[in-house]
Amino acid sequence: MVFSSASFLFLFLPILFIVYTVIPSLKAQNVLLTVASLIFYAFGEPVFVFLMIGSVYVNYLLARGVVRFPDYGKFIVGISVVWNLGIIGVFKYSGFIASVITSWTGITIDLPRIPVPGVGSVVLGSVMPIGISFFTFQILSYVIDVYREPEILEKNFGKVLLYISFFPQLIAGPIVKYHDVRQYISDRRQEPDEVIRGIRRFIVGMGKKLFLANTMGEMAAVVFNADTGVLSVPLVWLGAVCYTLEIFFDFSGYSDMAIGLGHMFGFTFKENFNHPYISTGMKEFWRRWHISLSTWFKEYLYIPLGGNRKGKTRTMINKLIVFFCTGFWHGASWNFIVWGMVHGLSMVFEDALDLKDRLAKHRWIGWIYTMLIVTCAFVLFNAGTLTHAGAMLAKMFAGPMATPEASAMLAKVLTPYHIFMFILSIIGCLPVADICRHCIEEYFPDKKETCHALTYLLAMVLLVLCIFNLANASYNPFIYFRF
Repeated sequence: MVFSSASFLFLFLPILFIVYTVIPSLKAQNVLLTVASLIFYAFGEPVFVFLMIGSVYVNYLLARGVVRFPDYGKFIVGISVVWNLGIIGVFKYSGFIASVITSWTGITIDLPRIPVPGVGSVVLGSVMPIGISFFTFQILSYVIDVYREPEILEKNFGKVLLYISFFPQLIAGPIVKYHDVRQYISDRRQEPDEVIRGIRRFIVGMGKKLFLANTMGEMAAVVFNADTGVLSVPLVWLGAVCYTLEIFFDFSGYSDMAIGLGHMFGFTFKENFNHPYISTGMKEFWRRWHISLSTWFKEYLYIPLGGNRKGKTRTMINKLIVFFCTGFWHGASWNFIVWGMVHGLSMVFEDALDLKDRLAKHRWIGWIYTMLIVTCAFVLFNAGTLTHAGAMLAKMFAGPMATPEASAMLAKVLTPYHIFMFILSIIGCLPVADICRHCIEEYFPDKKETCHALTYLLAMVLLVLCIFNLANASYNPFIYFRF
């Protein structure tokens, strides 16, 4: 079940919200949210929901063991790391690892088949629980944080299960740490202004997804699915830029919807994106892009590896390790690994030449440099194979300026609607709302309430447009569902 679906918008969410609102007891509300979240997950994963519950329970016991047996704390955390990474490894990476061993050694590894009700038996590694990377990293962070701060241990399993399974962030993040939501699980209120603000945030996120991400995705798909032999330089650049826009609005739109849903039920989640496409360096980009993931790797991998405390060479190695893992986290493919290493090598390059201040000083040069790397790297991210990615990158820099086939495809994608949405997407990458808010507060403080009310009216108009879009949309995937 996705947020931008009729079943969620007109059935699941309104029923849950109404029942939740009329229940006076926080304990009953927590039970309701937990049950609803498990139903939400089981809607797409009727079998693997039990895997998630079992994993949460194992980590719940391990966290209690960390506090009860402090002398063995590191050992118990190690068990948690092995358990959680083992689950991801079995379901997400076993097929990839087996294929790599076969290609390098010639030894064929036959992976076992597992029964999946409703599907039959499937080869291990060919099926992956939705959102496994997100909820596994989240529960692993809980055990590690309990080791670091024993006072945050939660003895109530139901609260830990709600923390992991809460449906707004279950499938595709943001990755939430327990101490950030602990207070809301134990004590929260549905404030009317927060509920309304959450509804507005949800609608804005859905608009991003349905109008911007989906339209850019349609344009990108035409290019990425075409025979690379017929592509021209303008067409392949258009496809690359459109995919760069698609993945941003797809994921930031989902994050907006998750944050908005959190407000509707009394939770506050941290921001996950902060206008990453205005960055003037790769360091700045990763402070703005997928903030919860980059923070997770910083706190639970980079710093434990030594961070920047052991000299320049070790710092560079640590960053490369982190970005190798970041790429591999996204998927069992060489494309994702190379994508991560491109970002890691860019960070090392900036450190080696001490470019941070110079890039910030010459902002246009820094922005062009950053977006060139980001856009080219996303070609690796989206292409099916390294060969496909290499062919597209070659066309971007050494292809023909025009071919008959490319001209026909350009005519197909550059309709007035697609051009309008492309321009709107570019504008949407800029902090326009922040600038407008600042200008109103600075120059028109007496109009602040009027403008504030206008945003809610515009949100209602956008909601109507989203409903019409849903009724006619044929292209509505969520990119990060596959991670």
